[in-house]
Amino acid sequence: MLLQVNSINTFYGPSQAIHDVSFDIGAREVVALLGRNGAGKTTTLRSIMGLNNVAQGSITLDGNDISHSPPQAISRLGVTLVPETRDPFVLLTVRENILLGYREGSPYTLDRLMDLFPLLKELLKKKGGELSGGQQQMMVMARGLAMGPRLLLLDEPSQGLAPIMVKTVASVLNALKQDDLTILLVEQNLSMALDIADRVVVLENGAVADTFTSAEGRANPGRLEQYLAVH
Repeated sequence: MLLQVNSINTFYGPSQAIHDVSFDIGAREVVALLGRNGAGKTTTLRSIMGLNNVAQGSITLDGNDISHSPPQAISRLGVTLVPETRDPFVLLTVRENILLGYREGSPYTLDRLMDLFPLLKELLKKKGGELSGGQQQMMVMARGLAMGPRLLLLDEPSQGLAPIMVKTVASVLNALKQDDLTILLVEQNLSMALDIADRVVVLENGAVADTFTSAEGRANPGRLEQYLAVH
């Protein structure tokens, strides 16, 4: 397994956000982390990235414990987080935003990224703050890929996007899957998540409630809906 999350517990002050969360991701696998708002999905990604302290449990990458490593060290090991907040550098151009993350040897060169995100070709000289939400999403995904990650953590990449941009995100994710990139995907678009992911991990109230293959989820939609339906 490339990544193993072993019974981690993470807190915000006195409040516990995730409880004994465990799952693993194999190399070249796409895993979707699903659940209602507040289920602990983003906290789990941030814990893997070292942005939230893991109080108990462990996270290993290639068998090496990264539970208490700082984010910059985890990034150097090949883990990249594209947050739901996007966080573009608004005064830099699109080209500068993307190349800011480039690491020597990354397969995702500017030319390759323009193939993946053709809509960015005409925007390279624009400032990051001048882009629409969908254009910013493409830019920050490109910036993350420019780092050449071994494991890409994607937090709600289709959130708030127009349907045409959601299709673009899905197309890019399918292309990355064909590249054999390992991805942990948090996504509210269930249809897209099930189409792209190999396996699903469901969080409920900060704990793992279920795990199954995407094929099992499509064959038995009620199994997933019981966790995601609004009560």
